[in-house]
Amino acid sequence: MGGDGIGPEVTRHACRALRAAASAGLVELELTDFPHGADHYLATGETMSQSTFETLRDDFDAILFGAVGDPRVPDGRHARDLLLGLRVRLDLFLNRRPLRLRAPGLSPLKSADAAPIDFEIFRENTEGLYVGVGRVEKEGTPEEVAVSESVASRFAVERIVRLAFEYAGPLGLRVTLADKANAVPHMFGLWRRVFSEVASEYPGVESEMRYVDALAMEMIRVPARFGVIVTSNLLGDILSDLGAEVVGGPGLAPSANVNPGLHGLYEPVHGSAPDIVGTGRANPMAAVLSAALLLRDHGAAEAADALEGAVDAALAQGVRTPDVGGGASTSEVGDWLVRRVASGAA
Repeated sequence: MGGDGIGPEVTRHACRALRAAASAGLVELELTDFPHGADHYLATGETMSQSTFETLRDDFDAILFGAVGDPRVPDGRHARDLLLGLRVRLDLFLNRRPLRLRAPGLSPLKSADAAPIDFEIFRENTEGLYVGVGRVEKEGTPEEVAVSESVASRFAVERIVRLAFEYAGPLGLRVTLADKANAVPHMFGLWRRVFSEVASEYPGVESEMRYVDALAMEMIRVPARFGVIVTSNLLGDILSDLGAEVVGGPGLAPSANVNPGLHGLYEPVHGSAPDIVGTGRANPMAAVLSAALLLRDHGAAEAADALEGAVDAALAQGVRTPDVGGGASTSEVGDWLVRRVASGAA
């Protein structure tokens, strides 16, 4: 589902890379294209029908998504229904953001070469301030008041915290809770209680709790100290974009929205970037890396390695779009990645 803006441009190359991995015998897969996005909405008035949602839910293992957001739909109605709608209706409670520095010089941090930067953010994806609960009183008057409510349930907090510990344990990674319990004691007090309870069940996993403002400074000063950061919806949204810039920018930032064992939606995080549509400047690497996450989550590790290895090789050989210091076009980078995957080179 390519979506809007540069979404179809980059997703096309991710799909080509997937098909190249299949042709090389690394995975068996079937791809089906869906037209949903601003064009479809403006032509039909439909964001996504109930029957299409049920098809996605019942007939497919995963969704590869491009981006949503189009100035022709200023209220973003279709974007909310598509992306946020799928996250909520499929209960994709984990937004996973791998943050790895893939090539020297990509990070704006002068200390980036001191130690490997390779960590993950586990963002709770269904609650927090993004549930849309709130009200506006006396709108348009000098006494106007806007209230947004943030929601956290023990069930949702515990399942993502437990998932973070289960993921980190076999890899020997530290789990860090990012919160703001000193200023928002009700919601983040719950996060801290649950985190402490779950941590006690995993005595072999190192863990810690950090206030988000101090943690953000540490992400800049010593990013290599982190393994898995688990946090709420809003804080995870902010920290993961900060982390993406630390490792080279959104053009290299994949993500997965998953309910493990049930459903997954995989997308680059750079957005629809309407200002560069059709210019050949869009970076397809994040979409290809998102496709690699899809493959890895569904047991095709060798194919995932091929896609990730192609990106690493392209960066090493200078096959880059302008956002990561190169002069190649979207198609030139995409073609190079596809050829690399098809060749079976490690």
